[in-house]
Amino acid sequence: MARIATFDDWMDLLGEWQHDIGLDTTLVDRYLPNYTLQEKFADLPSEEITFGDFAGERKWERLTQIPDQRIRDALMNMIVYQGDTEFASNEQQRFLVHNAPSEYDLAALVRIMMEETRHGFQMCYLLIKHFGEDGKIEAQKLLERRAFGQRNRLLNAFNNDVTHWLDFFTYTNFMDRDGKYQLTMLSHSAFAPLARSTRAMLQEESFHMGTGITGLKRIAAAGVIPIALQQKYYNKWISGSLDLFGTDHSSSASWAYAYGIKGRPDEDKTDEPVDREHLNERARDQYYDEVTRTVEMVNQACKGEERLYVPDIRFNRAIGDFKGQRWSVDGRLLSESEYAAHLREVLPGEEDERLLTAYFKHPEWILPKGRIVPN
Repeated sequence: MARIATFDDWMDLLGEWQHDIGLDTTLVDRYLPNYTLQEKFADLPSEEITFGDFAGERKWERLTQIPDQRIRDALMNMIVYQGDTEFASNEQQRFLVHNAPSEYDLAALVRIMMEETRHGFQMCYLLIKHFGEDGKIEAQKLLERRAFGQRNRLLNAFNNDVTHWLDFFTYTNFMDRDGKYQLTMLSHSAFAPLARSTRAMLQEESFHMGTGITGLKRIAAAGVIPIALQQKYYNKWISGSLDLFGTDHSSSASWAYAYGIKGRPDEDKTDEPVDREHLNERARDQYYDEVTRTVEMVNQACKGEERLYVPDIRFNRAIGDFKGQRWSVDGRLLSESEYAAHLREVLPGEEDERLLTAYFKHPEWILPKGRIVPN
């Protein structure tokens, strides 16, 4: 495919991508009339760099103001990875428009998909506007990778299909909540266009998480799908989300902090001295605590005595210190044979998918929006 030369060329490629993933533009017209993709920037609380080696200096507005090529390269890499997850999520969720449980849910899905597309658009706008020919190449590659077929999205968690709505609600509560953390860390960036971009994206991300947790409470309150079956999808997406925080003792996270391009989630709220060796672990622990609170919120809607839980932070990890270790959902170290059996027991499989197909035929497998009392 010929390389793009202008932003209009990239927009043409975006149209091809939307066609390839099967975007139904009539649904966009129905639920988001007059919606247009455009760049959005939010105001910054300060124009000053607040952390890292350049703290106290003015934020950078242009690439030429960044004092080191290594910082520019790291910055572009972060923008590429963020954009890749935004487009991938659309590809993962492309089947859901065919089996929405209600008109409300379909409208919410269309909004989420278009906002995720806009977030990818925003990252590509930054790449093309600020990073020259290298940025154009990366912006084009963001629309050439696929979460299906080749399954070559940059992070493995974004190469799995989300084919039903229990999957979708767990995804939006847990994966999008991880996305909130990543965007928040970037919102403190010393590169002002990125900080303004991610602050605007965060304003839209809250709807995605709200859709997720509300959907999970509606399912729990309905009491049709067994708690043990719901739990398997919690185990799947929570463990996958924990991996998205990256490796432990990360040198790249340490350098990103030193460069001032990616801060701590609560960078603007904490006086705690920074521990550059454990930045990923700190953010992951904060996420884990927040996820635990959301699961407790869902439990308040549960029928009966059985309750959902958050799996042990070491369970099913593919990245970090616990990669490949055989920890159970309740924190027991298992033998190889025990662990293989345990994974079959606590993660969704083909039989679970068949069971869900039957449960989805029940007219009240999920309560209508508004039928549960907010926590």
